[in-house]
Amino acid sequence: MDLVMGAMGNIAPKLLQLLRDEYKLQKGLKEKVQSVSDELVHVNALLRKVAEVPWDQLDEQVKIWLDQLREKSYEMEDILDTFLVRVEGPVPSDKKDGKLKRKLKKKMDSLFSLFSKAKARHDIAGAIEDIMKQLKEVDERRARYKLNDVVAKAAATSRIDPRLVAMNIEVNKLIGIEKSSGELSNMLSPVGNDSTGKIKIVSVVGVGGLGKTTLAQAVYDKLNPTFDCKAFVPVGRDRDVKIVLRDILTDLDEKYMDVKYNILDERKLIKELQNFLRSNRYFIVIDDVWSTETWNIIRTAFVENDSGSRVIVTTRKREVASMAEEVYYLQPLSDDDSKMLLYTRLYGGEDKCPLNHPAEASEKILKKCGGVPLAVITIASMLVGKSTEDWSDMCKSFYGGNEGQQIHDTEWILSLSYYDLPLHLRTCLLYLSVYPEDYLIEKGPLIWKWIAEGFVEMKTGTSLFQRGEEYFNQLINSSLIQAVESYEGVIDRCRVHDMVLDLIREMSKKVNFVIISNDDGEGTLPRNKQVRRLAHHNRPMKQTQEDDDMGMAKVRSLVVLECKLDNWFLHPSFKLLRVLALERCSTASAEDWQGLRHLGNLLHLRYLGLRYSNIFELPEEIGKLKFLQILDLEGSRVQLLPSGVCQLTQLLCLRGDDNMRAPDGLLKKVTSLEQLRLNIDNLDDESKRQFMKDLGNLSQVRVLSIYGELRGGGMVLQSELVQSLDNLHKLQHLRLVDYNFDGEDDTCKWRVEWEDTVVLPRGLQVLNLNAVPFRRLPSCISPAHLQNLYMLWLRVEAIDEAGLRALGGLPELQNLYIASTATVASINISGEGFFQKLRSCSLIDGWMVQLALNKEEEEDSKAGVVSVSFWNGNGAAPFGSRTKQQAGCRRSVEAVPPPVMPNLQYLFFEVPVRALYMDGNGGCDNLGLEFLPSLANVDVIVNCMGATADDVDKAEADLRNAAQLHPNKWVGGELCLYNFKVAFISTGQTGLYRLAVAYLNGSVVYFDSTVQL
Repeated sequence: MDLVMGAMGNIAPKLLQLLRDEYKLQKGLKEKVQSVSDELVHVNALLRKVAEVPWDQLDEQVKIWLDQLREKSYEMEDILDTFLVRVEGPVPSDKKDGKLKRKLKKKMDSLFSLFSKAKARHDIAGAIEDIMKQLKEVDERRARYKLNDVVAKAAATSRIDPRLVAMNIEVNKLIGIEKSSGELSNMLSPVGNDSTGKIKIVSVVGVGGLGKTTLAQAVYDKLNPTFDCKAFVPVGRDRDVKIVLRDILTDLDEKYMDVKYNILDERKLIKELQNFLRSNRYFIVIDDVWSTETWNIIRTAFVENDSGSRVIVTTRKREVASMAEEVYYLQPLSDDDSKMLLYTRLYGGEDKCPLNHPAEASEKILKKCGGVPLAVITIASMLVGKSTEDWSDMCKSFYGGNEGQQIHDTEWILSLSYYDLPLHLRTCLLYLSVYPEDYLIEKGPLIWKWIAEGFVEMKTGTSLFQRGEEYFNQLINSSLIQAVESYEGVIDRCRVHDMVLDLIREMSKKVNFVIISNDDGEGTLPRNKQVRRLAHHNRPMKQTQEDDDMGMAKVRSLVVLECKLDNWFLHPSFKLLRVLALERCSTASAEDWQGLRHLGNLLHLRYLGLRYSNIFELPEEIGKLKFLQILDLEGSRVQLLPSGVCQLTQLLCLRGDDNMRAPDGLLKKVTSLEQLRLNIDNLDDESKRQFMKDLGNLSQVRVLSIYGELRGGGMVLQSELVQSLDNLHKLQHLRLVDYNFDGEDDTCKWRVEWEDTVVLPRGLQVLNLNAVPFRRLPSCISPAHLQNLYMLWLRVEAIDEAGLRALGGLPELQNLYIASTATVASINISGEGFFQKLRSCSLIDGWMVQLALNKEEEEDSKAGVVSVSFWNGNGAAPFGSRTKQQAGCRRSVEAVPPPVMPNLQYLFFEVPVRALYMDGNGGCDNLGLEFLPSLANVDVIVNCMGATADDVDKAEADLRNAAQLHPNKWVGGELCLYNFKVAFISTGQTGLYRLAVAYLNGSVVYFDSTVQL
């Protein structure tokens, strides 16, 4: 679908579906269906030509014709879908009835079904005649309009451009930001010798797309380690101030995520903020404020406590900026920086610019961009791979007759980029207008919505979701949406810049694509048009007569975000609904809420999402939704799926939380799943075994996450699981997680030796086997077998040098979580090839780590052989303390040590203080963290069981020293020390734990808190 195409692209495939024998069309009707389908091919070809012309350049008569054709296309699709529902519709069953009654009812239902389907076939004949008549009118009209031929564009790449990723890895390395970041930091610095002093508020002001948020984020990341608490909160135009205040609180302290704070009004939220901030030195960024009224309310929460707190507010509005003590006027990029940004996006750097680069054209383009980074990046993304002639054509368009009609150059450049997209991508981009400003959009749910709407075209050999991922990546490459990385380094979310959002909302409004309704009164529902897609943002939902009068019967997509559902229920008129998404919504009396009682009437529904909404249960009638493809309940309060879900045979995605229980017999009929996530602890052993066996029927599954105990079924269950995994050749993500696993408990032992029997799919990207203890590393976990694996969670009883080399050689591994009871594991590393892409490493169950130059090589630091050793505190440690002579020698040698794990940024391990210090095994003064050149954060559990206070202090001092000696230490930063003590009872003794968190770009911090168990 598109501004131009409407639903035309979906009609032809559905007409061809009618030609299948099981629909038993009346005599002569098949020929008519084929004729209509052939005619649609010509209509779609014409529409694609029209779509190449920007909307503002189309003749008004053409626009009228397209509007009428678009609405008719929706009506045609509704007719066909209604017929398919009536013919293939569900046959309800009532398990509460007795056997005889059910048998009689089944016969009656069957008889009724025959009459119903016969009438449906008769009705479709009339509908086909009507469609043929409408298409004839289209054919007569299209001769009146002459359109220029449009050259087809080259296919867009379906993988994220690595040059674009490289540009966004570190905000402090962005082009042109060093100068502005330094200037803003200086404005925030204390004056003279006043290291504390009064609160200081600085505003950053500039036009949209200039980089205000990026600048604020860079300064925030740089300065926040020196403050007690911090928050970075976006505002935007439409956000409720109460939500902003709650977001500030939750950023400051996670305790404010408790639902009890959701009911507080503005006055109480401000008071809560003031009470919290009064005793803390805080650093807060309030991003993108649009009105003085909003800023006045937020500003009252920032109390003066004479501790040197700092606040940054970014805005486009000078009247808002002027309310701060100091104003930083963000300037456009210089000509040189603009040029560097353009070349970096196009070629990966100015030094990589080819000799045939069209220099004159690029100068004109940069002049048009006016130093606005968003404009430069967007237009550069559009020009990637284009010919010199395309550059010249772009420059000509700058100085054509339409230039004076543009309100703002950046907006015009964005519209050029929009029209440069293929038709299917324009539609997918327009759909993002259903989200509020500054909303963090998750990739998976977005793609599933595209699929449910019919936006994703099938491609042979590729699943619909994978095809949707290609669309998502192409939009990232266009720079019209902004990629957001997860903690694991995977792009799994996106944002839409507010200028792009303005563009697509305006286009959506022109063609009645999406209607937005929010609490500010914007998005008034049109009286003269049918509503096709409706989005509600941040408002109390109410059932009114207006809902009956506003064409709700034609709504295809209803997206409700951050709304209150207390007085709302799903309207019975929503019979053509394909997408129903209630995300982050609240209900005051959630357990009694009956808003979904009419869910079983939505026979066209493809997508049902209740993500992070306060909804406790689904009606049993969900089993009637025969066409449902996606059921996304992540973050909802649904604990047990109704048995009706077992009837959803077209389900592609079933996603719940870690504790959402499965109904017995789920996978007997539900065999088309591509994604499955649920908990099976409610099933008995026999049902679990059957579940594991049925998993083998999910031949299309790509993402499989099973939570719960997997040991109780014994060898039979484990054997069924192993056999099923052998059938899942398309699997990319596998998670088997048991949060109650205890490696020291004999009942946790597995009876099947996975090391010799399990065969993992070669396409695995994520592997979490938390619930499966291995005696040794399975042979299939190797660089040759798992070349795409980027996340691994593993339990290995014993691991040797060969095992470590196998893990270290996994070419794409970025995140490693490994639990082992092995006493010692060591490996010598020389040169490259050991955990080359690893970003995060967590050593579970008591392991600590040391990296050191091999003893034989210490005299020659250039030899570059590094020993990596792991130890769990039992027996003799493989490493000791550094002698004074060694320490002095190391300081005198300025040669850079050979890098090990060159991209590792995060490390977690445990220090067994007693075993290390009292038992003569050395100390923490020779950890060798300097061999990890990219290290930024280290979390260390300081295990103080049985240790003396002096040894604990010595361990802490050694850890602090290790952080300060690392090349990434923050020069000029202060070292803060706070005690974190947890008293606990074990074998009748009281022990002590401290959690040490080292920020190598700032300081070592020990959290100040006391907890009694």
